[in-house]
Amino acid sequence: MDVINPVMWSVHVGFAVLWVGSVLFVTLAVLPPALRGDIGGDALGSVVGRLRWITRIAAVAFVLSGGHMAGNLYTFEALTGTPRGHLVLTMLGLWFVGTGLVEVAGSKLADGLDAGKLREPARDAKPFLYGASAVSVGLIVTAGLLASPTLF
Repeated sequence: MDVINPVMWSVHVGFAVLWVGSVLFVTLAVLPPALRGDIGGDALGSVVGRLRWITRIAAVAFVLSGGHMAGNLYTFEALTGTPRGHLVLTMLGLWFVGTGLVEVAGSKLADGLDAGKLREPARDAKPFLYGASAVSVGLIVTAGLLASPTLF
C-alpha cells in the first residue's frame, strides 16, 4: 500500500500536466493559425483528434487515480465539510466542465473539417477552447492551493 499512493499521485499529476498542456497548446498555438486559414485541415484534424484522445484517456486516469486518492485520504464528511475537501470537489467540477468543453470544441472542429471547412469550425470552437483553457488554469490554481502544506 505504501507504493500505490505515490504511483497514483504520479499518474494523476502526469495526466493533469499532459491534459492541461495539450489544451493550452491547441488554444494558444494551433487555434490562431486555424482562424487565419494558415494550417492545413489534415494537420488540424490530427491535432484535434489527439487532443480528444488525450482528454478521454486522461478521464480514465483521473477517475482511477483521483478516486483512489480521494478514497484513501478523505471521508464523505471531509470532502463536504473541510476547505481541502471543497478544493477536491472544485477540481472535480472543473475537470467535468473542462472535459465537456474540449469535447464540444473537438466535435465542432471535426464536423467542420469533415465538411471541408477550416476557418468557420475554428471560429465555432474558439469560445469552447478558450473556456477549456480558463478551466485548465483554474485546475492548476486549485491544485496548487490543495498542494500547499501551510494553507489549511
